[in-house]
Amino acid sequence: MTYYLRKIGFFLLTLWAAITLNFFIPRLQGGDAAEAIVQRLVGQGQAVDPAQVEAVRNMLGTPDSSIMEQYFSYLQNVAQGEFGVSYSYFPYTVTHMIADTLPWTIALLGITQVFSFVIGNMIGAWAAWKRNGTFDSWVTTFSNFFGSLPYFWIALLLLYFFAFELRWFPDSGGYSGNTEPGWNWAFIKDAARHAALPAISLMIVGPIGWVMGMRNNMVQVLGDDYTRLAVAKGLSQRRIAFMYGARNAILPNFTAFAISLGSLVGGSILVEQIFNYPGTGRLMFEAIGNRDYPLLQTIFLFITIGVLTANFIADLLYGVLDPRVRRGGGAS
Repeated sequence: MTYYLRKIGFFLLTLWAAITLNFFIPRLQGGDAAEAIVQRLVGQGQAVDPAQVEAVRNMLGTPDSSIMEQYFSYLQNVAQGEFGVSYSYFPYTVTHMIADTLPWTIALLGITQVFSFVIGNMIGAWAAWKRNGTFDSWVTTFSNFFGSLPYFWIALLLLYFFAFELRWFPDSGGYSGNTEPGWNWAFIKDAARHAALPAISLMIVGPIGWVMGMRNNMVQVLGDDYTRLAVAKGLSQRRIAFMYGARNAILPNFTAFAISLGSLVGGSILVEQIFNYPGTGRLMFEAIGNRDYPLLQTIFLFITIGVLTANFIADLLYGVLDPRVRRGGGAS
């Protein structure tokens, strides 16, 4: 019980610290959101009318109180689930914009993360079980090769060959303009076609970390005393591989997987920018350029809460999967 109470206390303390940093960090960027909006309207390099800036500032409701007053007001709004109006998508609210884009990010990165985790751990476990063999050598070689390639370079290659040259897939967007969004087969097929290249680019590099992590963990586990005892007792090879090797070796990857699911939005910025995919990562990139503090803060808050919650759940489940953690022995 002490283990779980300690984890809950750390979770609440870290959550408060993350919310506080989430308020102050965007304001370190400087600049004026109202001035940025007027500058885009009149064009770069053109003079900006202070009266227009003041009018836009009043329209947006940009706060002019002290930083601490804004901070306590922000804490109150977060507790009430009120995140304000987006500066760059006025008059739409922040929650409206995130609700429009978040399903796209979850559909793309959520599915690819799960497949990458499953495939990567299966390959890594088999490579460890057949270590120093042909399969292990090929897996290690290909993992090191593709793992050294920049992700954006792979994405751009796929975009060039399969979208611009061969024209097998669309080059941007989440669906065609002549398709009506909804739960119908035409839209689902069109959306899947638009998501194919981003998903493939993620799947090329996605499993590599899980492959190498699982392989190295399982090689270490297979050398532990309890695994050697299982071999000496004459247990079947399959039982030793899965119940003694893979079951214990996957625990560190399980925690990392939970954290990766919590940070889906943050990991989607590059892929959504390259493929112009209508997800929350691209929305966050636009919010940074537009100094859209309410939108930027809320997306950061969602990322932070997602990571903390996923890590918290992983810690609780870790205590269930490995009793040594709860007793304070054999793991930290």
